[in-house]
Amino acid sequence: MTWRNAGILQNEFLFPLDAAVPSRYHAAMGKPRILILGNLDKPGVAEQMDSLRGWLAEQADVLAIQAHTSELPDGAENAKLCVVFGGDGTLLSAGRDLAKLSVPLLGVNMGKLGFLAEFSVADLQRHLAGVLAGRIAPMERMMLSVTLWSCPKGQAREIVYQGPASNDVAIAAGDPFRMIDLHVHHGDQHVSRYYGDGLVVCTPTGSTGYNMSVGGPILQPSLEAIVISPVAPHTLSLRPMVLSPSPTLHVTASRVNEGTKMILDGQIPHRLCEGQTVEIGRADVSMRIVPLPEHHYFQTLANKLHWGQSPHHT
Repeated sequence: MTWRNAGILQNEFLFPLDAAVPSRYHAAMGKPRILILGNLDKPGVAEQMDSLRGWLAEQADVLAIQAHTSELPDGAENAKLCVVFGGDGTLLSAGRDLAKLSVPLLGVNMGKLGFLAEFSVADLQRHLAGVLAGRIAPMERMMLSVTLWSCPKGQAREIVYQGPASNDVAIAAGDPFRMIDLHVHHGDQHVSRYYGDGLVVCTPTGSTGYNMSVGGPILQPSLEAIVISPVAPHTLSLRPMVLSPSPTLHVTASRVNEGTKMILDGQIPHRLCEGQTVEIGRADVSMRIVPLPEHHYFQTLANKLHWGQSPHHT
């Protein structure tokens, strides 16, 4: 039986561990519990997870090894750590799912950039014991709470979506790509009218994503703040702003296109209609990410994004 096509059983693996040390004995042996998630669509992820199964079983009581899109197994709330194999997008997805359980995430980069998923497989093998022993503490990353209200149709408004975002909330003009009109309030104070191709509201963690691409500022991930960055605004005076995450931000779609959408973390799209409101605030939960020891944020900026590198030198 291969783990790719095996069913998920309660407190069992998608593929079996070393038969000499059955998983049901691990808790009795006092090992910390961990959860292993992976993006099985990425080349090499399944094979890498398979090759590490025996070693992982020696380190911890593994609750499950499964695709990051699968339903979390029973007992996930008792995991001391979740190891995520994939890229930054995989880590963001796991962050939304596990934040309410307060389970720390350790990202093993199997993608391209690896800005959040900092660990290599060698790093994982070198530092996992230290993480499980509490010598390497996770960092708290602010998340957004996003509420989308129903389209106004002369009836009481209803919540059509509510959930967390790890990186950002983007509103994109969409087909047929005419400019859209968004009205933004911070609490009861009117911020501005955003007339252009949309806007991005991000966390400090998400400031190096879509926000940075549209000219927004980079924030240290430990900050408690949000950034509003317009996308191609039809004015020279509208620039990105850094605001407190409270009170709640209200974005009302005054004019939209047929294809206008709200998109969470670049992964969860929702169609917007005229008059619809999105509420964005600080979530009650945080994403907890284990940092790679001896690496600091500015090193990561330099190594991954070539921060401060002269265009005239290699």
